Amino acid sequence: MRGRSVAEPKVSIYEDDLRPLSLDDVNTYSLKERPSKVSVKDFARPLEEGSSIKDFLDSLPNILAVQSLREVAARIRRAHELRKPVIWGIGGHVIKTGLAPVIINLMRRGFVSAIAVNGSVLVHDAEIAMAGYTSEDVDATLGAGAFGGAEETGKLLNHAAREGARDGIGLGEATGRALVALRPRYREQSLLAAAFEMRVPFTAHLTIGADIAHFHPSADGASLGATTHTDFRLLAELVRRMNGGGVYLNIGSAVLLPELFLKAVTLVRNLGHELTDITTANFDFIQSYRPLTNVVRRPTADGAGRGFAITGHHELTIPLLAAQIMKDE
Repeated sequence: MRGRSVAEPKVSIYEDDLRPLSLDDVNTYSLKERPSKVSVKDFARPLEEGSSIKDFLDSLPNILAVQSLREVAARIRRAHELRKPVIWGIGGHVIKTGLAPVIINLMRRGFVSAIAVNGSVLVHDAEIAMAGYTSEDVDATLGAGAFGGAEETGKLLNHAAREGARDGIGLGEATGRALVALRPRYREQSLLAAAFEMRVPFTAHLTIGADIAHFHPSADGASLGATTHTDFRLLAELVRRMNGGGVYLNIGSAVLLPELFLKAVTLVRNLGHELTDITTANFDFIQSYRPLTNVVRRPTADGAGRGFAITGHHELTIPLLAAQIMKDE
């Protein structure tokens, strides 16, 4: 039986006039003439035995995050020279990663003009001062309803709020005052105690119900609200003073402090105050929407300043920043 004849297949299934684009007439140029972003002069240098911290910092590649870190440090030094605020906005993770001594040292050297914190910082810093440890195991205690029940913590924070409301002062100052009065064993490790003793403004900003002290019997919502609102107004005044060279750092707060900073910025401008030539930076191990938008981009838009985003773990990036700030002292 004769087989059926089979038509020869085309080379391509596409239309006859569809051909790969020719590369014959592509324009090229000499590599020598092209501007480039990376040069060997920017590369890292191996360290020699016995190298100093300054040698280490100078050996880092002058590329991307290192460039940003160096620029932020230079702007902090410039703010210090101009006597403009350098405001450190921090979340509780900064305390839990053991960075209070680094920030306290910078505070003594004049590179921390003010500290703004969320409620978790009050909890963790106070517990460190009183007991030398913090950060309970939530998974182990939540099921029994014991999470957040530490009596000493709730008593201190809520008493401070009541006393602060009575005296018309902010929650940060009131908590620092109450903590120092206890003469806690580990006060040298406490940001609250150091700021109070050095008269560095320390503002505390709450989401009422979000911190463990808020469900203790001693909690008083009116006192918490009054003192944290005083601190918002105090922070706004500090932000107003940033005009002409000030710096705001957001470290480890993804929602509360970025929202707060943005509202302080708009309040300052709403009242007719100029707020330009400012520097903002967000330090975190992921770059979230609110810090990038409300700290890095919006406040510095339209030529009002410059924002930076530095990604990495706080226990690495903040000591590096501190070392870079002090490198040329």
